[in-house]
Amino acid sequence: MRPLAEWQPRRIRGLLFDIDDTLTTHGKLSAAAYAAMERLKAAGRIVVPITGRPAGWCDQIARLWPVDAVVGENGAFYFWHDARGRKLQRRYHDPDDARAQKLAQLNAIAKHILREVPGCAVAADQAYRETDLAIDFCEDVPPLPLSAAERIAALMREAGLTAKISSIHVNGWFGGYDKLSMTRALFAERFGADLEASQREFTFAGDSPNDAPMFAFFENSVGVANVARFAATLPGTPRYVTRGESGAGFVELVDHLLRGN
Repeated sequence: MRPLAEWQPRRIRGLLFDIDDTLTTHGKLSAAAYAAMERLKAAGRIVVPITGRPAGWCDQIARLWPVDAVVGENGAFYFWHDARGRKLQRRYHDPDDARAQKLAQLNAIAKHILREVPGCAVAADQAYRETDLAIDFCEDVPPLPLSAAERIAALMREAGLTAKISSIHVNGWFGGYDKLSMTRALFAERFGADLEASQREFTFAGDSPNDAPMFAFFENSVGVANVARFAATLPGTPRYVTRGESGAGFVELVDHLLRGN
């Protein structure tokens, strides 16, 4: 990973970014980080959070934040707010009946994981999820070691789930989609862009293993400094890294993009 200062961005059309510990800092969205989103949007850039957070959060994000859309639950859907039509638009990977059936199966898997990994818990935001299971290993529980998160992910995979570790949760779901696959769909359907052909015109910022497909795909990917926590286990690392951690690193990146464009 090279220092962000070594990158000279040119003709960058937009920024895609993780939320937890990339945009936020210790679970809080600072005024500086929110203002950075506003500045980027006002400059005419495409602004899209790509998160593992639940549908309930993404409804609010799409409606109220200065963003063009949001990809949620690690690629299960994207939402965007149609300001002219005054309506939230939702696009899911799975149809309604399939989502309901899969979600019901996750309850038994959660109980098994809680028995096998002492100290973890079902995430506090689980009630607002429509497609996946989130197990908390350090957000609202005393922090567990990364080995515990890896054990949770292994148990999910044994149960037939796709599993990804974020900075706070381990998320599991039925299906092969991820953040990148839904981002491709969003760009084709919402922005009329072939992401394969235009990926150099966008950058992605993140901090944890569930961002690895995005790091590997985007030539101009950026990790905030705290990505170093997972550097040894990331299957794909960002090309550049900020000096600042979390929200401070996000602001640093936005400043760098706006200076370079």
